[in-house]
Amino acid sequence: MATKLKKGMSVVKAWLVISESGQSSIEEIGKHSIMKRTGLPARDLRALDPLLSYPSSILGREGAIVVSLEHIRAIITAKEVFLINYNNPLVVQFVQDLQHRIVFGNNNITSPRQAMDHSGREMEDAAEVTWGSPSLNIHHSSEKNLSKRRAPTCNFVNMKSQEIEDEGSTINVSVAADPKALPFEFKVLEACLESACRCLESETRTLEEEAYPALDELTSKISTLNLERVRQIKSRLVALSGRVQKVRDELENLLDDDNDMAEMYLTEKVADAPAVDQISIIEEVNDGESEADDESVYDPKAGDYSEINTNVDIEELEMLLEAYFAQIDGILQKLSGMSEYVDDTEDFINIMLDDKQNQLLQMGVILSATNMILNAGIAVVGFFGMNIHVALFDGKPIQFWETVIGTCGGCIALFLVLLGWGKKKKILAL
Repeated sequence: MATKLKKGMSVVKAWLVISESGQSSIEEIGKHSIMKRTGLPARDLRALDPLLSYPSSILGREGAIVVSLEHIRAIITAKEVFLINYNNPLVVQFVQDLQHRIVFGNNNITSPRQAMDHSGREMEDAAEVTWGSPSLNIHHSSEKNLSKRRAPTCNFVNMKSQEIEDEGSTINVSVAADPKALPFEFKVLEACLESACRCLESETRTLEEEAYPALDELTSKISTLNLERVRQIKSRLVALSGRVQKVRDELENLLDDDNDMAEMYLTEKVADAPAVDQISIIEEVNDGESEADDESVYDPKAGDYSEINTNVDIEELEMLLEAYFAQIDGILQKLSGMSEYVDDTEDFINIMLDDKQNQLLQMGVILSATNMILNAGIAVVGFFGMNIHVALFDGKPIQFWETVIGTCGGCIALFLVLLGWGKKKKILAL
């Protein structure tokens, strides 16, 4: 039995919560609770309401990312993701794909120490194979230099050239960098973009399969049924193009704004928070020990340490967004081509209708001319039908036939003269 909520009490909604380990659970969370848990304002939560018609958007906030793309309504944090419309069949497929990504990614994570050891072994083997001469004696030097190098941080497997200097000699060795797993928020964001692109691609493909045969049939046979089919297809095409264009514009705006992309690095914010706190504590101790020299005290709010949160390498997110931007742009190009095909079909149909209309007008001119000629013959018959005695009535029967044939011949000759004049003046296309 449903209970009425008191005035001022927040509405409790069911959210599907997926943790960074891939575990999912349904939780009843109120509006204020979700705001406190994610740090989002109320206006951002309105964009996730399935009952409201909000355009597609991706919003990067201090502690969360708000994603509203097609059927996806999600709040992404550094540790978990919240889904509001989890009963949607498309969202169910998205959840399965997301859990697969999380579990697969967690099983293939390489720790920095393992990556360093792996790179060191590769460098050592390469050095031994390339420089196997005992006179060089660089084995121990290369091992020491490799132990000091950082683990590769590239997201894609590539070849990184490293230099080992020993006693004035330089050795160039190519090492395959181990792939670094994406942060949790980027895994979820990639799954959201892929699900939205998959949905739009599927609708575009379905529309293509219906549109082109319908348009070809309309050009061969113009009927009310075919016209109604094309009208419905064009309405769906306009609506789908608007949705795809909005997603494309949102991705383009994100790619143009580095600050918005930097805000989406939630895992780095969480990892940098303890470092900033530790720096603040050290500075407070230094302030107490060196009160005499105020100018020499380092201010963490204005120094290089503040750059931990501002100077973020956004190349990783930028490459991710560019990939899906290219995909969504390809979908938009397909829809644009379909729209041009519809416009060309409409132009062709208008030309056909104009040609039919011209033929009807010519037929009307010919019928009008024929009617005028017939009226001339009827006038001659009327003249002879008057109750007035004429000498011709007392003539021979052959005179009657001469009069009839002359009248009909005159009408035909006049009709041909009118047709010739219309063709000469290009009024009639005969």
